[in-house]
Amino acid sequence: MIPLNFALAHSLPELVLVIGALALILAGAIRGRASDALITEIAVGVLGLAILILLSGKGTASIFDGAFIDDGFGRFMKVLSYTGSLVALLMAQDFLSREKIDKFEFPVLVLLSTLGMSMLISATGLIALYLGLELMSLSLYVVAAFHRDDARSSEAGLKYFVLGSLSSGMLLYGASLLYGFAGTVSFSGIAASVTGAPSLGVVFGLVFLMAGLAFKISAVPFHMWVPDVYEGAPTPVTAFFASAPKIAAFAITVRVVITAFPGIAAQWQQIVIFISILSMALGSFAAIGQHNIKRLMAYSSIGHVGFALVGLAADNEAGVAGVLFYMGVYLVMLLGTFAAILSMRVGGRAVENIRDLAGLARTDGTMAFFLAMLMFSLAGIPPLAGFFAKFYVFYAAVEAHLYWLAVIGFVTSVIAAFYYLQIVKIIYFDEPAVRFDRPAPVLRAVLAVSGLLVLFLFAYPGPFVTAAAAAAKSLF
Repeated sequence: MIPLNFALAHSLPELVLVIGALALILAGAIRGRASDALITEIAVGVLGLAILILLSGKGTASIFDGAFIDDGFGRFMKVLSYTGSLVALLMAQDFLSREKIDKFEFPVLVLLSTLGMSMLISATGLIALYLGLELMSLSLYVVAAFHRDDARSSEAGLKYFVLGSLSSGMLLYGASLLYGFAGTVSFSGIAASVTGAPSLGVVFGLVFLMAGLAFKISAVPFHMWVPDVYEGAPTPVTAFFASAPKIAAFAITVRVVITAFPGIAAQWQQIVIFISILSMALGSFAAIGQHNIKRLMAYSSIGHVGFALVGLAADNEAGVAGVLFYMGVYLVMLLGTFAAILSMRVGGRAVENIRDLAGLARTDGTMAFFLAMLMFSLAGIPPLAGFFAKFYVFYAAVEAHLYWLAVIGFVTSVIAAFYYLQIVKIIYFDEPAVRFDRPAPVLRAVLAVSGLLVLFLFAYPGPFVTAAAAAAKSLF
């Protein structure tokens, strides 16, 4: 019997989130609109406190009858998810205020969704996985449609809800099949039961489970919601969707296949390789003809999911470490890019057409420089951080003798570079189209920090690489 204080100590970040969310709900309900900005600031503080607690954590502990684990892998991915939520909240405040939708419910929903992500990342059983996934998703359905007076936002929320419910049903069906054949819901129990040549029921269960998870990470062929939801949702919500929830879903995907199905790696590797190739290909080609920058970033995110899955397909410690490093670098690049997108305002009105960036170098040289660095990094141009992120996952694939997968990844990366470099060309060589309003200081700060990180990470990557390797090692 594990002492209660031991369990609470290893779930302290989650307790901070749930207590903070409940307190903010009460404060918002009592004070009304007067508390909107204050609620956001407190929510940022709650997330910051949870990150500090995670950074101070050590060791591995299984609690709540083995349904929840506190380990290095979980803490690493939680720090990334919490950081994505925190920065998205900071960037959202100015946008929501301008659009007159700065309601106290938004930061509360972000906290509750982050709590679901945290539960999802640390889940070590099918029931805990499903509960975390639904807590995360229910909040996301609401924030997607948060701009109630905008038809595009309402449409995005409805599409995400319908397709998300379908994917949850597929995941639950797969989980029930696995439970029926393995006789347990714990990942370790499934690993002990499912070895050798798997039965047809186990294979079907694995396929349905992976299909549900592929929807959450927006991998092809379960990507159909991504372009419309990313374009229709309020831009800060899009930044949130593309960062924190995706990292959490990626974390549980890695944990499930590595800890629950080590005995049938050949089966899940086929699935991962298949969706990786499709995601890289679609993300590279479909983004070329896009004119809306949020829609372009949607296809870009699909492509980057495919690149990250190359590391997972390797099924080794180096591959998982590469995935963790990739997700960290991608988070930095994504948040910086969305800070630039949120800065695209003319006369107080948000603009989203890529052509609106024309001549940005002559109207705002600082923003142009950092956005160009982020585009080069997303394209994988050395010596920027994006290059090393792709290098680590491709190298892991080569080590696992998946040479052709690494070659496909390299070719699709070269193709994807076209639309990133096209944006740089528009910024520096086209005639100025419009002059953007002066962006909020927090947006300039996020853009500058992200740009500097991708620019100089090659000079001192040691701590981040070491942390990713240690987190991956804790999973094996």
